[in-house]
Amino acid sequence: MIFVFVAAFVFVGDFFLKRYIEKHVGGEENRRICRGRILLRKYHNYGAVFNFLDRRPGVVWNICGGLLLLLGVAWFVLLRKKDNPGVLLGLSLLVGGGSSNLYDRITKGYVVDYFSFRTPWRWFNRIVFNISDFCIFFGSILVAIAREERY
Repeated sequence: MIFVFVAAFVFVGDFFLKRYIEKHVGGEENRRICRGRILLRKYHNYGAVFNFLDRRPGVVWNICGGLLLLLGVAWFVLLRKKDNPGVLLGLSLLVGGGSSNLYDRITKGYVVDYFSFRTPWRWFNRIVFNISDFCIFFGSILVAIAREERY
């Protein structure tokens, strides 16, 4: 049951963060936090990672929806077995983050991204993230690591 709460927490938490950003941060506004290392800004991402397929939102929607459906089925099956908590936690992060971003795509037509990092690498500074992106990333790594430990 804890894994369902993890997925719900990711979804709800990112939902309210995105809502706050949409209402309180202007399109060209940048707010520096953490001694300027993190930049809060609003960005509407119509595509996938790095705006991939931004001119084909229906394709992105179908790919994301299909992948989320497959992950959701695997998550549901593994929840019933309660076999590998590492994989379940990773899948919970993936399902929560993926659901949040898919919800944005369905209701708004884009995903709200809202922060970037200030680093020495200019290419990395241009990438704008949201919490769901990190949950998807870390969930994927956790699933890979936890799955490998079983064999």
